[in-house]
Amino acid sequence: MAQQIKQLTTVDGIPLKISLRRAERTKKIKALLLIAPTFLFIVISFLVPIANMFVRSAYIPEVNQLMPKTVASLETWDGTGLPEEPSYAAMVEELKLLDKQKKLGKIALRLNNEKSGMRSLLFTSARKIKKIDTGPFKGKLIEINKRWKDRETWAVIKRFGKSFNLTYYLSSFDMKYNVDGDVIKQPVTQRIYITIWLRTLKVSLLVTIICLFLGFPVSYLLSTLPLKISNLLMICVLLPFWTSLLVRITSWIVLLQKEGVINDILVWLNIVADENRIRMIYNLTGTLVAMSQILLPFIILPLYSVMKTIDPSYVRAARNLGANPFWAFVHVYLPQTLPGIGAGGILVFILALGYYITPALVGGSSGLLIGNFIALHMQKTLNWGLAAAMGAVLLLGVLAIYWLYNRLVGIENMKLG
Repeated sequence: MAQQIKQLTTVDGIPLKISLRRAERTKKIKALLLIAPTFLFIVISFLVPIANMFVRSAYIPEVNQLMPKTVASLETWDGTGLPEEPSYAAMVEELKLLDKQKKLGKIALRLNNEKSGMRSLLFTSARKIKKIDTGPFKGKLIEINKRWKDRETWAVIKRFGKSFNLTYYLSSFDMKYNVDGDVIKQPVTQRIYITIWLRTLKVSLLVTIICLFLGFPVSYLLSTLPLKISNLLMICVLLPFWTSLLVRITSWIVLLQKEGVINDILVWLNIVADENRIRMIYNLTGTLVAMSQILLPFIILPLYSVMKTIDPSYVRAARNLGANPFWAFVHVYLPQTLPGIGAGGILVFILALGYYITPALVGGSSGLLIGNFIALHMQKTLNWGLAAAMGAVLLLGVLAIYWLYNRLVGIENMKLG
């Protein structure tokens, strides 16, 4: 008969397995408590604003909440002809109430963003219907303003009666709903955002190429020089990070303007005539030059970190086997730098997509990017829904680029230093 194995216990008599589980649970709780402040900071300062942006881009509750009777009466309207008398009666009643409660401006602003003239229509009608007490209201409302017999006016109100819709997303791509609810393009004179999106992609791609073209030889030089010299040059690369962004941009304004340093040197060297000075600021050229200089360190550092780990004996071996310096570089050295090229390239491209300050200061009207228009709608036009929709599209675009990079190259091959 086998002897029963005595259960191991701690000094206080608790079974050892239970004691170990409690100790592990205590460690996990302590670890969670240590990361809780960081996690809360990320949630409050990052995830919550992003969620709020997505909600604002599609959630438009003002008309539904403040004009419930009008919205309910329009549910039976099929969109052809004009609504029936109950819709006009509900509109008169709620216009009076909203004007009395000082809430008409909220609805007027939302509707005016979709159809120009809606704000003046609602406010002028609200002032004039105070003396209207009896129906029929349809004829009297049309007599106050002829736009009340415009079918599109009522179509806009009915569309915004739904709390969720994609109006702002369509507007961010120069599209809209017509009176029948079909998606159509904006008039040619009002199509601006597609051009801005394409310009943003173009500038981001050009800045990435310029930074790669300039950063690759610098990174190669840093990785091959003796440590004392390369450390000194690395300080020069990092020096812009310790300088105010506004100071650097102002310096470029001084350098690039028509009466600036660069033009003065070109005139002094007789390369250009004094009356034909080159315009390099407040246009797309200024945006490209300033952004490339500002973002250049973001591609040098990943490239340098990769090049520093490449064994120079590989290139020497290729040379010994008969390859000339060019082919040894192309076939042996360059493929090993691809992780740094990919990491630095995607980093610069994504940063350039959302750039705002530099284009605003040196871009002029032809160098503004999508970030500048998002700020415009946030600060001046107060069309926060359209700004949120543009921001959401930009974020989704960045995530799509990140996903594509992962599919083609692999995130595990990315090296940032």
